[in-house]
Amino acid sequence: MLLRELLEGLEYEVISGTDDAEVTGICDDSRFAAKGNVFICIEGTVTDGHLYAADAVEKGCNSLIIQKKLPKNVPSFVNIIKTKDTRKALANAACIFYGKPFEKFKLVGVTGTKGKTTTVYMLRYMFEAARVRYGIIGTISNIVNHIVRKTGRTTPESLQLQKTFYEMTTEDTEYVAMEVSSQGLMMNRVYGTRFDIGIFTNISRAHIGPKEHSDFEDYLMNKIKLFSMCNIGLVNIDDPCAEKVIQGAKCKVYTFGVEKKADFYGDNIVKYYDKVEFDFHTPTYTKRLRVNMPGRFNVYNALAAAATAYLWGFDPSCIAKGLEEVTVPGRTEKLDLPLDCTVMIDYAHSPDSLLKLLSELKELVPGRLISLFGCGGDRDRAMRPMMGEISGKYADFTIITSDNPRTERPEDIIDDIEEGIKKTNGKYIKITDRTEAIAYAIKNAQPNDLIVLAGKGHEDYVEVNGKKYHYDEREVVRNILNLT
Repeated sequence: MLLRELLEGLEYEVISGTDDAEVTGICDDSRFAAKGNVFICIEGTVTDGHLYAADAVEKGCNSLIIQKKLPKNVPSFVNIIKTKDTRKALANAACIFYGKPFEKFKLVGVTGTKGKTTTVYMLRYMFEAARVRYGIIGTISNIVNHIVRKTGRTTPESLQLQKTFYEMTTEDTEYVAMEVSSQGLMMNRVYGTRFDIGIFTNISRAHIGPKEHSDFEDYLMNKIKLFSMCNIGLVNIDDPCAEKVIQGAKCKVYTFGVEKKADFYGDNIVKYYDKVEFDFHTPTYTKRLRVNMPGRFNVYNALAAAATAYLWGFDPSCIAKGLEEVTVPGRTEKLDLPLDCTVMIDYAHSPDSLLKLLSELKELVPGRLISLFGCGGDRDRAMRPMMGEISGKYADFTIITSDNPRTERPEDIIDDIEEGIKKTNGKYIKITDRTEAIAYAIKNAQPNDLIVLAGKGHEDYVEVNGKKYHYDEREVVRNILNLT
């Protein structure tokens, strides 16, 4: 393929050589550069691809795409193209190189602070019920033709994303559901991709910090970007920011919700300890649905998934079966244990998600609600006392512990959380070591208690000082109970 073909639609300048060169592939990591590749220099938060341009040329790359001045050690014989944004250039080139594979199947992208993973998994189970060939891209894993692959991030880098899409086309995939993070949108990982449907689940304070979004408005604006890439938008009308999303959308928009008038809505909600039921109203029919997960918040996730399936023409029975059978790792996940109390793992790691989780469970648990959580280091410090106050208000007992401290002292994070819980009458204890905290919770539990291990969810690691160490709460609990 010619270099200029990969640059189609972009503004660029030929600094040296030609844009008429033949390239064999695309590379954004010099360690994997190959003969005839074009190396696209990406400026990241940790390192800068421009510094590795000479390494890429040494390994055979014949062309470079840059956005700023190169080091002096880069040979002058290579083709050098300059553009304003190499992340856009990478995404654009990947789309073209792999033949815009997303045009060959139905693609839905889900964005929002909470509910992305659960909504995608609900769609997965609907796909299974309908017996269609499908793909999944998200936080927990990527799935191509039932082959599950672990992932490193919610939304892959653009080159990996388009390669995965291409692999899906070789398996005759018909439907793909993917999570689209605000980081992925901000960093143009999905630039150039066209979605059949885009879903906005909700938005609340999260992902604000030095390495994430500058403020809430920036966070919201990046979420809204998805709706300039869709044919159809599905928006949670009950979210306070729904109108802003609708106003910013450049596609046809349908709404879903519970409280306000919507195109797709749920009512007659009945909540149970382990599930929730509601009537699903569409423009053409109403159907009673049962979701194999508890909580009013899962009604919203189910509405988003069911509305998508409806718009794609799925039979109502497939929608119902998918929701009845869905399970999501680390999302209100109850562990099968020989105890007279219940241990649940959930990914709730923001004030809003912890509030929704604990307030819902408080109504349903027959015994005490025990909340165990920490907050991630190098992230929005303002969330810490907020989460402490929420847990103190809704849990009968709180255990404040560690959760991915990164470069911070766990004790400092715990102290920040404690400032919030002190504002309540909630009983609590501080135990820095998470394993010791979990053991304490289990040892002191009473019959019918519910222990919620919040924050880690599907994660199987703990991050400390730039390194990730294996840590799976399921294994931790079983080790504590000598069930291994």
